[in-house]
Amino acid sequence: MSGIRLDAVSKIYPNGVRAVDRVSLEIQSGEFVVLVGPSGCGKSTLLRMIAGLEDVSMGDVYVGDTDVTDKPPQQRDIAMVFQNYALYPHMTVRDNLAYGLKLRKMPKAEWRQRVDEVAKTLGLEELLNRKPAALSGGQRQRVAMGRAIVREPKAFLMDEPLSNLDAKLRVSMRAELAKLHERLGVTTVYVTHDQIEAMTLGQRVAVLRDGVLQQVDTPQGLFRHPANLFVAAFIGSPSMNLVDAELADTSVRFAGFELPIDPGSPLVGRQGRVILGIRPADFRHPSAAPELGRIRVRADVVEDLGSEYHLIFAIDAPRVSAEAVRAAEETSGDEGKLFADDQRAEFTAVVDTTQAVVPGSEIELAVDHTRLHAFDPSTGLTLA
Repeated sequence: MSGIRLDAVSKIYPNGVRAVDRVSLEIQSGEFVVLVGPSGCGKSTLLRMIAGLEDVSMGDVYVGDTDVTDKPPQQRDIAMVFQNYALYPHMTVRDNLAYGLKLRKMPKAEWRQRVDEVAKTLGLEELLNRKPAALSGGQRQRVAMGRAIVREPKAFLMDEPLSNLDAKLRVSMRAELAKLHERLGVTTVYVTHDQIEAMTLGQRVAVLRDGVLQQVDTPQGLFRHPANLFVAAFIGSPSMNLVDAELADTSVRFAGFELPIDPGSPLVGRQGRVILGIRPADFRHPSAAPELGRIRVRADVVEDLGSEYHLIFAIDAPRVSAEAVRAAEETSGDEGKLFADDQRAEFTAVVDTTQAVVPGSEIELAVDHTRLHAFDPSTGLTLA
């Protein structure tokens, strides 16, 4: 088991396209790190560079203390799990699991023992004599995982391994992956475009956009302290509410509302235009939070999820049209508007169900002003 270090690595194709742009990232031994971002952001290319399947244009790749930048894949001792399983259809599950070990000329007794142990770990014991065509999608993915595990590599690389599974199976497989990593403790780099998958699996998450590393942090760190507007809009479901606002020393004003700024915030004393961000979960029923600022809105849509309401409402301010926000919305699927002719910003509030809310009703919402986010309109960087 070894850590992985990327030292200012870039990938530039012959046509001049820079798919990965000077990414530096250190992954500790035994750590589970997720690379996440929009389609085409360079995350799969970066993973393939670590594996040796893509040449590195500039920079260096280290596995442990060894520079593997120019080494072929077979000399890196890294196992990769692909999106399409890549199983041999004419082989049984046992033979698929054992294939890499046989290539190494491992003694039969040893590879059989390893295969049996991995099959027991992954619940494949009853399937060892079946061929891939007789397996479900989840079973095929477990075989693909098993083929990587049985090699006992220094690190696992996983390229969207759950994307071909249905929604319910993906949730259960995420849990299985998390338990598997906890048991094996092998360094893992995992690629996905699904930010929920990234947040539930990663000990740390690296967010990429257009080949550039935007931020690396724990899931909570990304959620509570986004480095810029793109990370703020991309991370979180429902996504962060964003609106143009004005800072005025100890308060912030937007769409006819005024909220206090937390006295300990670095925003205190500032003035001028900002892009204000409010997480949907940072709204409250006023009765539960009498000390907080509040806004009064009309609930256009009420989504009853049983344990909580998602309240969707428009405010009298235009949508934030920053390029970073558009890019994040296109990725998350939030780019659609309920009414195409309504150019106002749409907000979502997540509140508990202690107070009944019906569509079309006026409702007062408290806002946790200790958790407001503010971004520079010109650079998109966070101000707090």
